[in-house]
Amino acid sequence: MEMNKEELAQFMPHRDPMLLVDRSRTTDEGVESDYTVPADPYYTRGHFPGNPIVPGVILCEIMAQGSVLLFQDKLYDHLALYAGMDKVRFKKQVHPGDKVTVRSTLGRCRGQFIQVNSTAYVGDEVCAQGQLSFMLTQK
Repeated sequence: MEMNKEELAQFMPHRDPMLLVDRSRTTDEGVESDYTVPADPYYTRGHFPGNPIVPGVILCEIMAQGSVLLFQDKLYDHLALYAGMDKVRFKKQVHPGDKVTVRSTLGRCRGQFIQVNSTAYVGDEVCAQGQLSFMLTQK
């Protein structure tokens, strides 16, 4: 299954400029999503002048949003809010214009708690990875 930005917006609460997924698809291993960083996103203005770099917290958000197809069936009547981030590492800088590909697999699930393992790439290079935890709350 593959979904574009408009289809993802049917169950995701995010909207531009915070909808950070262009396309997402299920794979045999989990989910793979893409996001192309705009030429001049608000979150790189001043971070850093002359050498704009996507902040790590935005990379984590790209990974989180890129993981939602793993549990989309729960998102029609729930919000998935961050409950934690573990073993997050940043390996490569991401710049405006880069295409970020996120690969995620489902980890532990207990009741309203969901954990995913996520890795973000630019090309073949890992730029960020970590375990992301979500708590489902009623809309």
